[in-house]
Amino acid sequence: MSVELPFAPVDSIIRRNAGELRVSADAAEELARRIQDHGATLAVDAAERATTDGRKTLMAADFDVEQVVDRETLELPVAPVDRIARLHIDDRYRVSMEARIALADVLEDYADNVAAAAAILARHADRRTIQAEDIETYFALFT
Repeated sequence: MSVELPFAPVDSIIRRNAGELRVSADAAEELARRIQDHGATLAVDAAERATTDGRKTLMAADFDVEQVVDRETLELPVAPVDRIARLHIDDRYRVSMEARIALADVLEDYADNVAAAAAILARHADRRTIQAEDIETYFALFT
C-alpha cells in the first residue's frame, strides 16, 4: 500500500513537538504510514455510521467532530486525507468537505500525540534525533 500523505506536513507536525530534537526522514515516513492506517480505519467506522443512518455521504459527525475547524489552521492537506478516507470504503460513499476537514483535524491531533511521545522516547534514549524506531516503539507500547 502506498502512502497517500505527503511527508512534508507530517515532518512539520513532528518538528513542532520535537523542541530541540532533529527529525529523521524515516520518522516522518513511518508516522505518515501510521496516520494513513488510522485514517482509513476511522473512515470505515464513519461509513458504518452513515449506513446505519441511511446515508451515503460521510459527515463530520461520523468522525465524532461537532465543530469543524477552519481548513487553513490545519497542517495536513485535505486532498490526501480525502484519498485516505476512501482507501477501504466503497465508491458508493461520498465524503463531504466538512468530513474531510474533520478527519484531517482528528488525524493531526493523533499525529501530535504520537510525535510528542516519540520526542520523549528519543530523549529517553539519549538521542538528538527522532527516528522511525521511536514511532514504532510508541505503537508497540501504547496500542
